[in-house]
Amino acid sequence: MYIRKAVIPVAGWGTRSLPATKNIPKEMLPIYNKPVVQYVVEEAIKGGIQDVVFVSNRDKKVIEDHFDYNGQLERILEASGKTELLKAVRDVAEMVNIISVRQKRALGLGHAVLCARDIVRGDDAFAIMLGDDLMFGMNPGIGQLLEVARSENKSVIGVVEVPQEEVKRYGIISGTEQAPGVFKVNSLVEKPEVSKAPSRMAIIGRYVLTPHIFDHLEKTGPGKGGEIQLTDALQGLADNQGLLAVKIRGMRFDAGNWAEYLTANIYFALQDPDLHDELVQRLKPLLPYAKEAEKIELPRKVE
Repeated sequence: MYIRKAVIPVAGWGTRSLPATKNIPKEMLPIYNKPVVQYVVEEAIKGGIQDVVFVSNRDKKVIEDHFDYNGQLERILEASGKTELLKAVRDVAEMVNIISVRQKRALGLGHAVLCARDIVRGDDAFAIMLGDDLMFGMNPGIGQLLEVARSENKSVIGVVEVPQEEVKRYGIISGTEQAPGVFKVNSLVEKPEVSKAPSRMAIIGRYVLTPHIFDHLEKTGPGKGGEIQLTDALQGLADNQGLLAVKIRGMRFDAGNWAEYLTANIYFALQDPDLHDELVQRLKPLLPYAKEAEKIELPRKVE
């Protein structure tokens, strides 16, 4: 199975992150010293992806510009002798081939994926990566899916186990484990009531799908929230071509959740040896003032 493209839908309004995203795309909010979307693109590259397809809208051009050269900035950095920063901004422009397509109407994630159909041509499978879910580990989240997709020659989705009370926030699968951490998907349901959820295995924003998904999306009507749900089309894929789910390992941050977004900033800042000690010293005095600090929920390390 040959996989070289990743579709990254970025046309959403980012309402979970308002008012910060009133005029700034949620994908461009910084986590430490890089925008959210750059972490997603870097994960794609580590998994062997060569082309990134942004499904965007008329107000998100700044995302494409981030992965392009900025001649004026580069001249200023070069003139001032800031060679390390100059290399950093040029590296972003050279890291991957960017393709953009517009989602002209906000009709849901399934519709956003369908907008990429003419670019994701032929019989090749492709990845889908959502910017809200940031995955980090020795093997990138999308890389874990790509390995299974190539070995099994089937579509694969990423899942993590969530607490029972959180199943109503996710698409949930019912499946049969056929290898450690790998499930044959029998059914999927979008944001079920807690009492009706078939499991606690939640679909997160990583997929590797065959082009058959487009045929199922075309037949999918509006679902939950009046939108075309990718989860509904995945059921057709599971029924007709087969669908696997991989329990993703590593560290996960939901960038649309303020607590996890802020924790991600601290997590990556602590990786900087020049910043680590000072940051720790500045954080320590704040801890006594945190309300009910012992109840603060840290990001989950998914196994």
